[in-house]
Amino acid sequence: MPAARPGRGLGCGDQCWWPANGGRDRPARPDARNSRRKERQEAGPGWTDNGLVFTTPKGKPLDPGNLTRRFRRLLHSAGLRTIRFHDLRHSTATLLLEQGVDLVVIKELLGHAHIGVTAGVYANVRLRLQRQAIDALGDVLGLTDDPNDPPAAAVVR
Repeated sequence: MPAARPGRGLGCGDQCWWPANGGRDRPARPDARNSRRKERQEAGPGWTDNGLVFTTPKGKPLDPGNLTRRFRRLLHSAGLRTIRFHDLRHSTATLLLEQGVDLVVIKELLGHAHIGVTAGVYANVRLRLQRQAIDALGDVLGLTDDPNDPPAAAVVR
């Protein structure tokens, strides 16, 4: 397991410790590795290698306040409504679910310990997708939502 690092910027001072990669190994895309290598070279001996993925140009941890301010400016300049940076995580999971990515894969990407957490948080998305699937099946079978039509299925006992 990788070396632990303090949880600065999370409101817990030096009291929080966790593996530098959150306990998860993720393969880096080749372009990301090349970009990181270039940043290290440009920083020279001033680079701080602490195992973080997102850092300042010198390899130090990002300040959460600076990240929030830059993110809000980016949203404003793009003409988008203000959201929390963390909301991107939920947007990603929702988009992946809507594209048919398996819930187990999304659970692993998000780092949830149990599938129940992922299923609970994204239950509303799953219910909407289930309704769409039922509607699609009805379209294929030529079913309509006309209340005067006889039921397409009956309970058999």
